[in-house]
Amino acid sequence: MRKPTAKSLILDLLLASKGRPLSAKQAIAACGIFDISVNNTRVALVRLSAEGLIESAGRALYQLTDDAHTLADDVAAWRTRSTRVRPWDGSYIVVQADKLSRSEAKQQRARARALLMLGFQPLNEHLFIRPNNIEDTLQSVRDRLYKLGLEKDAPVFEARDFDSELQRRIATLWNPRELESNYAQLEKKMRTWLDRSGTLEPEVAARESFLLGGTAIKHVVYDPFLPAEWVNVQARERFLGAVDEVDQAGMRIWSGLWASMEG
Repeated sequence: MRKPTAKSLILDLLLASKGRPLSAKQAIAACGIFDISVNNTRVALVRLSAEGLIESAGRALYQLTDDAHTLADDVAAWRTRSTRVRPWDGSYIVVQADKLSRSEAKQQRARARALLMLGFQPLNEHLFIRPNNIEDTLQSVRDRLYKLGLEKDAPVFEARDFDSELQRRIATLWNPRELESNYAQLEKKMRTWLDRSGTLEPEVAARESFLLGGTAIKHVVYDPFLPAEWVNVQARERFLGAVDEVDQAGMRIWSGLWASMEG
């Protein structure tokens, strides 16, 4: 688990705050837990503001901007991801996207992130595909992709009845066994931490909950949520349950830390 930068730590704290502003005092204290200096923290606040990701919410208070919320809100919805999975009817969702030039690198990154966050894999240079088992409608998937950065003129459509050879190749685009291994390993790590978290000093518990929770939530955000025909859904649900427990424990730990500062 890599140590966060001041910028990533501040953004993650704001993302977890559910709309509550973060004070400069809290940002400095949180960064201090990760041995990030006061000066580096203040520089990060200035840079995040200049980049249009945070804005003032009062004297020495900060909140995410509307632009930052576009991505942050989808990430924050990780808690409900499993409820948006439905039985698979054997069809696929396909995105057609033209190759972008080097001058369009920013758009390329936004597109790649949007496709990856919704579990798409490249079928060829212009087509990206995933099982059609997420969200209630194809339009809901289309809307999320566009909101996350896919070009709005990129066609998003349903496809089915591929020939057997192509069907076999499509099935190799994901690695269900690796996903299941990650579920088991991360669940074990989280359960072990939960068992001993009550014995940790507050700052140690805050640091460990942030690092462990952040790693686990990233796996949820980028999980393709494959259908039951391909992956062990029970293992995934056990993993998601552990992530939620670590997240709840982390929120209690950090809330206690903020309360001790105010006291």
